[in-house]
Amino acid sequence: MEKNKKTNEMLKRLREDRMYRVFNNLQVRSEEIENEDGTKVKEMIVEGQAVTFESPTILFKCGDTEYKEVIDRNAFAEADMSDVIFNYNHGGKVVARTRNKTLELFIDANGLNIKARLDGTEEGRKLYEEIKGGYIDRMSFCFTIKEESYNQEEHLWRVLKVDKLYDVSAVDIPAYDTTSLTARSSRFAVAEREQKALDKVKLQKERSKKIIFKTY
Repeated sequence: MEKNKKTNEMLKRLREDRMYRVFNNLQVRSEEIENEDGTKVKEMIVEGQAVTFESPTILFKCGDTEYKEVIDRNAFAEADMSDVIFNYNHGGKVVARTRNKTLELFIDANGLNIKARLDGTEEGRKLYEEIKGGYIDRMSFCFTIKEESYNQEEHLWRVLKVDKLYDVSAVDIPAYDTTSLTARSSRFAVAEREQKALDKVKLQKERSKKIIFKTY
């Protein structure tokens, strides 16, 4: 029982350490190919930009301050992308993956792009139709960070090195509402410390004004 509890805690911490980011760039197209026996097969292709480089994104607000993140254009240079999956909402059944070549990843000057073939499974075909119909139009990726920097003046984190890319997913709900929760353990703590420091300075200024006022 104690061993299972420790294992569950470790898995929970691992999930919390992973970051999830969302982009509104998911498109579909179909291609008809001919097999060796002459039969024709319809390939269901989903394409999009899973990661946009050098584009600051608001992670959350603390007080009146917006805290942002930007992915460096070299962030994926050393990343482990040996077995990345494509699924639904980061938890559905796998419908494409790099290991069997139904998922391809391309890095260009603008970001990390994906091409996924979804006609191999029933779940993939259903997901394709839902994307085609406009019911699902967003894409998200799940990753861990190896190295990052923080600019306190701009309240901006720069992801310098991605450690591992786990999945790229079609998602139906803007994940930044839940993404900020994964950042609370480290990033939100930074924001809270900064806000407390600002509040302290504000309070000191207000007290100084009162003291000056009383001396006249």
